[in-house]
Amino acid sequence: MDIAAKKDAKLELLAKTLEEYLDGVPRQKEPQPPDLLAIFARLDALEAEIDSSYPAQLRHYLHQKSYRKAHLWLQGREEENLRGNCGR
Repeated sequence: MDIAAKKDAKLELLAKTLEEYLDGVPRQKEPQPPDLLAIFARLDALEAEIDSSYPAQLRHYLHQKSYRKAHLWLQGREEENLRGNCGR
């Protein structure tokens, strides 16, 4: 697998994990809610693998734990992200 394919696979895994997180948050009051701590651990591990060869905006969202913004960015819907307090 070449470098570009590995990056694409990592971004796909990140997108799926973000979807799992965003789906799980509103389900926390269900009898058997998703384990958000496990999802957070996977997101932290993926963030650690996202180095400077990935887009700065995506890295910023992950570092700030702006998971909804990161998810929109990965979907090509960056225009839906509102400017935050950081001025970006």
